[in-house]
Amino acid sequence: MPPKTGDHQLSSTPKKDNTMRTFFSYGPVDYEEHFCVPRTEIIERGYAQLIRNPKKGGHFFTIWAPRQCGKTWLMRQVKKKIEKAYGDHFTIGMMSMQGVIMRPGEPEEGILKRVPQLLWETFELELDEPPETFEEFKDLFLSGKGIFEKPVILFIDEFDSLPPGIIDQLVTLFRDIYLKRERFILHGLALIGVRAVLGVDSLRGSPFNIQRSLHVPNLTADEVEELFHQYMNESGQTVNPDVVDAVYGVTRGQPGLVGWFGELLTEKYNPGVEKPIDRSVWDDVYRSALFREWNNTVLNLVKKARGEYQNQIVELFTHSDIPFSIDVEWCAHAYLNGIIDTETVEDDMGMKTDVCRFANPFIQRRLYNALTTDLIGDRLPILSLDPLDTLEDVFENPEIDTPALLNRYKDYLKRLKAKGINPWKDQPRRSDMHYTEYVGHFHLYFWLQSALSRLCSISPEFPTGNGRVDLMLRCTDKQAIIEVKSFKDQWELKHSKTQAVSYAKKLGLKATTLALFVPVEDEDTLSKLSSSERVEGLSLHVIAIGWI
Repeated sequence: MPPKTGDHQLSSTPKKDNTMRTFFSYGPVDYEEHFCVPRTEIIERGYAQLIRNPKKGGHFFTIWAPRQCGKTWLMRQVKKKIEKAYGDHFTIGMMSMQGVIMRPGEPEEGILKRVPQLLWETFELELDEPPETFEEFKDLFLSGKGIFEKPVILFIDEFDSLPPGIIDQLVTLFRDIYLKRERFILHGLALIGVRAVLGVDSLRGSPFNIQRSLHVPNLTADEVEELFHQYMNESGQTVNPDVVDAVYGVTRGQPGLVGWFGELLTEKYNPGVEKPIDRSVWDDVYRSALFREWNNTVLNLVKKARGEYQNQIVELFTHSDIPFSIDVEWCAHAYLNGIIDTETVEDDMGMKTDVCRFANPFIQRRLYNALTTDLIGDRLPILSLDPLDTLEDVFENPEIDTPALLNRYKDYLKRLKAKGINPWKDQPRRSDMHYTEYVGHFHLYFWLQSALSRLCSISPEFPTGNGRVDLMLRCTDKQAIIEVKSFKDQWELKHSKTQAVSYAKKLGLKATTLALFVPVEDEDTLSKLSSSERVEGLSLHVIAIGWI
């Protein structure tokens, strides 16, 4: 990918010294120090909402996105734009709640003691005594009687890091100011956080319904490409196009993750500026990012997924049709914290539905890795294979014999049962008392890791985003794929077969296998559901695995 020859608004900005800019993923970027894109449209939207009518008042609104998505940077650009256009007309300040720590049991009014310090840090205004009540705090914004001489535009960053009771008090206060704005001097207000305050209902009965919401979107594919063009222009090093495509593909443009992968590629794993950053470099970076590189944003998402809504989130690995609704608590929690996103799908009748999807493939894979250990443990209770099993029949032919491999997994389950060990004990159950489908998927993956770890690499693939897990086996010069499905009905099984054949053909494989988990133990039924056939010149095997 040769560097672009056209001018770019930010990449052409002169630096104060001769040092090269870098990728950056921890906190707001500085265009003089870091590669970044202008995001002109959304900056203009934030600017227009805060200013609206310079003589009458602007909007009160929330700006939200998951962590490390550029919220603070964006509002700083909006603030600069307002200062440039209306610096003499408004008093403009950005207040951060990140350092406001409330002690356990401290009353809500305790935050008022921090007001003098916050006002000094934000506006360099001195306040002799802190307000004693929230009403007194509101009076600071009174027109002609408060502490401000000019109309105020206020940004409050990390707003939703405050305790819920304080958020409730403040949104009620700001709502009252907005409805009586002829008496107050607060012209525009932006509350910045991980989630919109759309769902905040005041305990006093009035929701914060006077505000708008501005969501910070991910970077587009073109914006990610632009970041790497900036790097190539300044470093002289080539970054291959497929690497840039891969960065966007696994992150879906999440700014913090794009910056982090940029750091890993161009710094820690850089082969040297005289060599291109090619696919082999990317493969090393991605593998390391999955298993050994620390990233605070990713760790935070994993922690959130392991919380009270873990069962609902893990269901996404085996269901592609879970409806998305911001009114459903677990869904809103996962969405607003950047774990999931939403996608509109259309059925054969043309009906459109919003369904849940993981935020991006990288987060999906990290969650799969983390939750496998949570659900299955760190070791199997007995040997994964018979001690005398050499697996010769699995690898003696040009193609890996995945049916023979899965039959060993079925034998393993029988050996567990013979010893009185139930691998599904204490695992989550559905309302019909069957085990949740994802448990079997995770268990098979863990068994394959144990049985083949010295011979093959086993990696989960999610070719359709959700509802389907493919286990890719790469063994020296051979590879195979096992698609893991849960039996629903014959129509769904037929669709799964077609899907498996199509995907195997894209990979250039001559065979593919469905590992079909069925909630029965009857061997006759399992035998009838199992099959081997030729479809479009490809061998398709179905191995039915019973579990109760």
